[in-house]
Amino acid sequence: MYRATFFVVFLHHMLSVKNLTFSYHKTPVLKDLTFKVEQGEHLAIIGESGSGKSTLLKLLYGEYDLNFGNIYWKDTEILGPKYNLVIGYDFMKYVTQEFDLMPYTSVEENIGKFLSNFFPEEKKERTAELLEVVELSAFAKTKVKALSGGQKQRVALARALARQPEIVLLDEPFSHIDNFKKQSLRRRIFKYLKRKNISCILATHDKDDVLGFADTMIVLHDNKIEAIDTPEHLYHQPKTALIASFFGEFNRINNTIVYAHQLQITKTSGLKVTVSKSYFKGHYYLIEAETDNNTLFFEHTTALKSQSIVFLKQVK
Repeated sequence: MYRATFFVVFLHHMLSVKNLTFSYHKTPVLKDLTFKVEQGEHLAIIGESGSGKSTLLKLLYGEYDLNFGNIYWKDTEILGPKYNLVIGYDFMKYVTQEFDLMPYTSVEENIGKFLSNFFPEEKKERTAELLEVVELSAFAKTKVKALSGGQKQRVALARALARQPEIVLLDEPFSHIDNFKKQSLRRRIFKYLKRKNISCILATHDKDDVLGFADTMIVLHDNKIEAIDTPEHLYHQPKTALIASFFGEFNRINNTIVYAHQLQITKTSGLKVTVSKSYFKGHYYLIEAETDNNTLFFEHTTALKSQSIVFLKQVK
């Protein structure tokens, strides 16, 4: 009998969202959302500005009351301010774009704030480990008010991870970070979360936050879930222009979506175009070209002369 009970509890080790519906005043923001997140799974939420990404994170955190549906983390129902005097739950951390830091104390004090002083060695070790994860070891003694926006964002991330939550909610977590820092920071954060088996839900508009890191991706559109699948599947089989546009430049040819890198110059073909502009993109050029009734984009190793005529073929 005990075994059976244990098994049932074990099955609930996850976030479960069922028929979530929410509106501010009369305007519906999210309609009938249902999805699950396993322990240690990373879920990315993408969608245009105003699609409800941030609102969804706030609902998962218990910042608002649902109009309909429910949210569970394992056996705990996540409830809003109607039921909870203090918003939030110990097992969950939420990092927003506005950082709630203590400006007049040092970086290490901010990170260690919620760690117990009863275990000073452990506190010191955990703080040092997290300083390394967010690449701020050199700033341990610096007062937070002296930091840049990007550095503050990194302190907020480290602080959220300090108490090893079971799940973290991240809203555009790298938005203030300089590009040259972003890549390594992203790798370190997601590696750390995976190593500690911490579930992560990330709202973003940046495909580099998703590719290589997210196990699952939700596309929000028109207040609903337009697609939910692995990034690989959504990339290779984008059902809509919105999904394709998240991954890169694309074209619509005979009602199918063709990415710019899937078009190549060939000697002759049924697709004849006139080059209008070449954009330098680093290891390739993005070429803008015109057909009789359409603008097309394709990638090429060199710039092409404006007004030159070329033929294109589709490659996989």
